[in-house]
Amino acid sequence: MEMPREGDYIAIQSYKHNGTLHRNWRDTMVVKVKTEQNIIIGVNDRTLITEEDGRKWISREPAIVYFHRKLWFNVIAMLRPDGVAYYANLASPFILDREALKYIDYDLDIKVFPDGETRLLDADEYAMNKKRWHYSEEIDSILRSASFELLDWIDQKKGPFAKKFAQIWYERYNQLRPDLDRSFFKGRENEERKILGT
Repeated sequence: MEMPREGDYIAIQSYKHNGTLHRNWRDTMVVKVKTEQNIIIGVNDRTLITEEDGRKWISREPAIVYFHRKLWFNVIAMLRPDGVAYYANLASPFILDREALKYIDYDLDIKVFPDGETRLLDADEYAMNKKRWHYSEEIDSILRSASFELLDWIDQKKGPFAKKFAQIWYERYNQLRPDLDRSFFKGRENEERKILGT
């Protein structure tokens, strides 16, 4: 499929290893496509998210998302009042089709707090799903290697962890986003927010 252009909205879908849909983000604005580097950067801002059980909610803060076609992780930089927090998913490289940007979520996550504290999350969930869905030794090895690479990126403040990354791409989002009075999504978004009580 043709890569999206800056200012386009795409859906993002994460799946589990067994093929079940895990989570869906409805509207993510693409703010940068680096085709030669296999990178898509987008912004979610009060985005409708649907969980695998059908529960729906609206994201609380703007978030910059970083996806790579060759790396086994993706990164979400969340803009919070106390600073930028990062949530990195150990996951397959993304694919893109007419429906959405898609990837397989492999349970393990690394969270970086605004003060720099770093935590590995969901190791027990990974162990359980590895057994339940028979992750291969190859997948296990790839993810172990990807986690070391991700930790190195965090330490080196590389890519989405660079000091100005979140600021630069949030400013670009504000330049690209349509006037809210003319937004294609405004009516449906507001209806859904009323339904969800937000």
